[in-house]
Order: sequence, then structure tokens, then C-alpha cells
Amino acid sequence: MGTSNEIVRYRKEINGRIIEVVIWLLSEPVSGSTHHFKYRLFYGTSEGVCFVRYDNERGKGDHRHFGNHEEAYSFISLKKLLYDFEADTERI
Repeated sequence: MGTSNEIVRYRKEINGRIIEVVIWLLSEPVSGSTHHFKYRLFYGTSEGVCFVRYDNERGKGDHRHFGNHEEAYSFISLKKLLYDFEADTERI
């Protein structure tokens, strides 16, 4: 994987619930993805319980987690990624 620069990091905690967004711009795509971003978007508790998580692990590509359920995610743009993540956090 090429060098990376963190371009966005946001963390908010309210009443033990955490929203954290971290996005890096890479010189080349992560294995399994076709875009130049590496990301981790998390909504859960400070005790580590995950309600929703979007990420693109090397080799797995773009996907999201709802609790223990994992499914593929079709990455279109950063704007759409953030919109989808926010919509999922509001549903919970």
C-alpha cells in the first residue's frame, strides 16, 4: 500500500455513544477497492459495542457491519458514503 495522509478525522461522544469517522487519501487503492480512499466509520459505545461500521479492509474491499452482520457496500463517492453512514446511525 502506498503512503497515506489522514484527510478527515472526526470523533463525537454523547452519553457513552461514539461516532468516529477517519478517512485517508492513498496513492493507490486498498486491495479489494477501486478508489483511492481508506476509511473507517464507526457508531457504537465507548465499551466497544458496534451498531454500525463502514470500512474497507485490505482484501475485503468496501463493506459495512450492522452489529454482527456484515455485507458488501457499493462505494460511489465520499459524499454518498457519509450520507449512507449518517442515515444508518439515525435509524438506530
